[in-house]
Amino acid sequence: MKLLVSALEPSANVHLERLLGQLGSVEIEGIFSGSLGTPLYDSKDFSIMGFADAIAKLPLARLAVRDMVERAPHCDAVLMIDSSGFHITLAKAIKRQHPHAKIIYYILPQVWAWRPSRIPLVESTTDIQACILPFEKSVWSSAIYVGHPLMEEISTFKEAATTERTVAFLPGSRRGEISRLMPVYREVAAKLSDRKLLVIPPHFDKADIQRLYGDISGFEISRSTHEALHQSRFAWICSGTATLEAALIGTPFALAYQAKPIDYWIARRFVKLPYVGLSNVILSYAGREPVHLEYIQKEVTPENLLQAMSDTDPTRFLERSRELRQLLSTPSDQSLPQVVAAAVTESASRKIAANNSQ
Repeated sequence: MKLLVSALEPSANVHLERLLGQLGSVEIEGIFSGSLGTPLYDSKDFSIMGFADAIAKLPLARLAVRDMVERAPHCDAVLMIDSSGFHITLAKAIKRQHPHAKIIYYILPQVWAWRPSRIPLVESTTDIQACILPFEKSVWSSAIYVGHPLMEEISTFKEAATTERTVAFLPGSRRGEISRLMPVYREVAAKLSDRKLLVIPPHFDKADIQRLYGDISGFEISRSTHEALHQSRFAWICSGTATLEAALIGTPFALAYQAKPIDYWIARRFVKLPYVGLSNVILSYAGREPVHLEYIQKEVTPENLLQAMSDTDPTRFLERSRELRQLLSTPSDQSLPQVVAAAVTESASRKIAANNSQ
């Protein structure tokens, strides 16, 4: 089995690594983390935050699309994970040149949040849409619900609030996020007597840490999000997958999000959601109360973040977390490995039939 893979985000590479372990014998090429093999392009080169960063990466993106289109017919199937801005363009380009290529899109664009007009485009340029949220099946006409990967990755849930004097700081995985949040996190940490864990993505080396994080002498470094959250009584987290991980584990937290002013202004014009954190978005969509506090842009101050820990009721947080786990526990239609294996089998059958007809 040979897959052409595109996984731009650190979280996408975590999901990819797990999938590869489940599939067994599989060869991959394309865009992914160098820790998973030898990619055509390393996913860390695509690290962006906001519209301005995306524009700067356009030349690289065009080059990558060209090379991925060239490789598509030599693989059994194409697997794209998340990152709709790049993957919709990639899918269109591949289908234009190779209409019989089998394309699987895993972790679909959040069209229920903004730009529902993209639904027909995604459905016409991809063969299989694999969604991870139960309610997304009602949004897409033919999506397959494969379950949320975090429900399998996070098997243990806190039954009671953690009493250990440990807190965690998660400034994100993008360079812009880190540079904006770390000064505030340092001030918060300086006012606490707790053991302070700073979660740094595994793919960042010593040079990256020195350049991006500044003075981290007041923190203990952790390379595992799950371990840090399990140990902590409270956490401060940038937006992203980690907010959902914390909620599913049962660790109370506050979301702290700071974007470039122009990026935030553009996002607010297009994204019509009452919350930023995915846990709150999911609960809101289901008509439930939010699980955590959110601080956006100028609200991200040391005083507000410290107050958030005092204002968060651990018992209430655990109740909301259980509701969230129940919402995401809906039985899946198929597992992702089953979907990929079936797509590859069908693709191989097509190729055999085409060769026999020549």
